[in-house]
Amino acid sequence: MSQGEVLTVFRESILLMLKISAPLLLVSILIGLVVAVFQAATQIHEQTLTFVPKIIAIVLLLLLLGSWMLTQMDDLFHSLFSLMTQV
Repeated sequence: MSQGEVLTVFRESILLMLKISAPLLLVSILIGLVVAVFQAATQIHEQTLTFVPKIIAIVLLLLLLGSWMLTQMDDLFHSLFSLMTQV
């Protein structure tokens, strides 16, 4: 395996990691922002108020996007194993 092929595998892996984690992170950030504005407006500073909505949203998002995420990772692993057989 040449250095260029190794760098291509690393690049594809990092891009896949970013593509898979982006929806979860964005939803978590948006919910955190909404809850923070709500807490600032009402002056309710409860720790679980930020935690529970994020957990619920992340679980729902994983239920919706879980198969897509696994398919993306499966495609990457198949391409990695096909590269290993060529070496």
